Amino acid sequence: MLKVTKKNLPNEIPIFPLSGVIYFPKTNLPLNIFEQRYLDLVNDAYSKDKFMGMVQSIKESDTVYDVGCLGKISDYQKSKDGRILINLTGVSRFKILKEIKNEKLYRVFQVDYKSFAADIENNNNEINLEDLMEKAKIFFKKNGLLLNWVEFEKLDQAQKINTLAMIAPITNEEKQKLLETVSLESKVGTLKNIINFYLHETNLNNQTIQ
Repeated sequence: MLKVTKKNLPNEIPIFPLSGVIYFPKTNLPLNIFEQRYLDLVNDAYSKDKFMGMVQSIKESDTVYDVGCLGKISDYQKSKDGRILINLTGVSRFKILKEIKNEKLYRVFQVDYKSFAADIENNNNEINLEDLMEKAKIFFKKNGLLLNWVEFEKLDQAQKINTLAMIAPITNEEKQKLLETVSLESKVGTLKNIINFYLHETNLNNQTIQ
């Protein structure tokens, strides 16, 4: 578990904008870094405090969404061909306040975490995940996705919810909506609604085919 508190979260962070990758607290994201600006970003972050932000870019442009996730580099390996392989462990979501001009090849942003304080607090409120899990298993199976549900059950409830949100076969916009949903309870409700929509669409399509 990362020893992170509200006080030591950085207010200015290097950002890795990546289209189609939505990353959540308490999840792990392996990254294969080969582009020079992001090699610089990872090396600078690793030598400083190991913190870097991930945020989804919009339609392959320079524009990014307002909400992303701070990660801490928990594994770092250099390959012989110059690439860097890292693992990011999600810490807290953030809201972008403004971009900070700098001389680096990568972008730096001023961010705020106050809307997502619960990400680094111990949430002892038990949420009933039975219905979500039942629907998720059906949804994943229909999409041909295999998940080790026995190992999955060993995760805490926040990890379960965030992992499902991260790997579910839904649109990037829907994942971004889940990322921006503040509370775990609301996230469970939103995720169930999204999955129910897809399952309903599948049933309608099957009825039409018949």
